[in-house]
Amino acid sequence: MHARHSTRTLLNTLILSFYIPSALFAISQGLLIPILPVYLLNFGVSYTLVGLVLAGEGIGMLFSDIPAGMLLRRFDHKWVMIMGLASLAVSVISLFFTTTIYSVLLFRLSAGFGAALFSVSRHAYLAEVSRVGNRGRVISVFGGIMRVGKFIGPAASGVIASTLNIKVPFILVGVACIIALAFVFIFTPSSESFINTPTEDIEKKNHLWNTIKSQYKVLLSAGSGQFFAQMIRQAKLVIIPLYASQELGLDVQAIGLIMSVAQAFDVLLFYPAGVIMDRWGRKYAIIPSFLIQAIGMVLIPLTTGFPGLLFVSCVIAFGNGLSSGTMLTMGADLAPENARGEFLGLWRLIGDSGITGAPLIVGGIAQILVLPAAAIAMSVPGFITVLVYIFFVPETLKKPLPAAPDSCRQGTTT
Repeated sequence: MHARHSTRTLLNTLILSFYIPSALFAISQGLLIPILPVYLLNFGVSYTLVGLVLAGEGIGMLFSDIPAGMLLRRFDHKWVMIMGLASLAVSVISLFFTTTIYSVLLFRLSAGFGAALFSVSRHAYLAEVSRVGNRGRVISVFGGIMRVGKFIGPAASGVIASTLNIKVPFILVGVACIIALAFVFIFTPSSESFINTPTEDIEKKNHLWNTIKSQYKVLLSAGSGQFFAQMIRQAKLVIIPLYASQELGLDVQAIGLIMSVAQAFDVLLFYPAGVIMDRWGRKYAIIPSFLIQAIGMVLIPLTTGFPGLLFVSCVIAFGNGLSSGTMLTMGADLAPENARGEFLGLWRLIGDSGITGAPLIVGGIAQILVLPAAAIAMSVPGFITVLVYIFFVPETLKKPLPAAPDSCRQGTTT
């Protein structure tokens, strides 16, 4: 009973300081999902270049994840979150005014820098305030909020873009980031464990290299599983809008509806996913989730219209909902307390590599072959994720040992 109460209290504490800013960030990301691929096609460029620009935010995150983790040794997580949201707001609002595909790429790279700062710092914050026994639920609620935001965002974006202008959602994204920044500034507490380590001490101790040396086995096994998991997650966000637009001839409003309805299925399982992780183990949520997603990707080329693509998108989203918060929970479980920032920076780097690689692979395969072939190819990372977590990653949920029988405690035998 006490464990349930403490979990509920923690969830309530995080509403203003963490969950609302994360919801605003998720809505802003959701606003971009249906319009960004179509917006890029208006420049008259190839699928390969579209894939490169779509990967721009991921590329920016790749170069910023480790620096973001190292910043957490010099600055409190609250201020790193604020810096990240400010960078995101400026980068996305700038897309409203840009006129060339190369400036779009530059601003997407800058958005990746901001996303890395915000993501690594909030991950560290969650790892600090949660315990292993309630971490799955605390983080899965966060995952659910991200999914709710991406449910609201695409539908709103589709209506706004078709009614007003395809660039208008960029302004809304910037405003959402600014409001999220205000919530973090006002309500997020400073870290109780934060110690501002002098620069010369950081360089002398070389915390990053020591973390790599001590944690390389974990980063290779669990990290590789996360790499492929993030790849299939990101691939669906690229393939479904492009397949709907280019293969089925659907307009941006229909695409937004598909993405939003699918997100509704995604949202349904966020808290059950946390309960599964905290009661039975992290792998009980991870393995079935990515198996379902992989099968769903294989089914995309079999669809011939709006209803079929909507159904398959919902199947994939259902599987993704079952994995709500799983990668963040694994990272928080595995992160050593004395090098949490550096480890989570490395963890995010591996995951963001998968996010970045997905649009590039989709764009390349679609350019050489066809979009249906890209959908089938991107099912492979899902199957690999399942195999990695079955055979190479131990369970990180540490359950308490059962109490000894009374006879043992009394020193008697039966």
